[in-house]
Amino acid sequence: MTRDITDIKGSFAVRRRLLEWLEVQARHDLRSTAEGLANCFKKGGAVFACGNGGSASQAEHFVAELTGRFKLSRKSLPAYALSTNSSIVTAVSNDFGYAEVFSRQLEGLAGPGDCLVAISTSGNSQNVINACQVARRMSMKIFTLTGENKGPLSDQSDVALRVPDSDTARIQEIHLIALHLLCQMVEESLFSPATTRSER
Repeated sequence: MTRDITDIKGSFAVRRRLLEWLEVQARHDLRSTAEGLANCFKKGGAVFACGNGGSASQAEHFVAELTGRFKLSRKSLPAYALSTNSSIVTAVSNDFGYAEVFSRQLEGLAGPGDCLVAISTSGNSQNVINACQVARRMSMKIFTLTGENKGPLSDQSDVALRVPDSDTARIQEIHLIALHLLCQMVEESLFSPATTRSER
């Protein structure tokens, strides 16, 4: 039991370190990403998000906060998760391969000026990398969330938020906090109290 308590204390210490990193060292990247997303919406663009496994669920969560609401009562924002349509996911995987499951959708749905939020704890997910490559060719803005590994995904990004850890669970925990902060900053940028009143 003593060993378990010690391990838990160590886990809390690591998480405190990562939260401090997010607050201090990642502040500029968070602000730049939020500004990019807000500007995209202001210009009539859409935001697309993708990831695998837990990162897919976080992409869907992020999109839900944007299309529904995070804190403020306001109009819906055009945001789409590329993992939600099972018919598309299975058809593209079957016909073209799983590495094309996100990029194929972007080719048909996105356009110049739109944004891609790409999430991969390893930074090496080929389908996410392919999506970023297509987004780059389409003149989209690309924002990525990864771990400490400087994989190919970081090289595709306008802004790369790289959590300085290699543990998948801890990276995902910080990603979720970062995504919530992005939702908050985007809402505050687009929907000040005066703007919210004018749209009622």
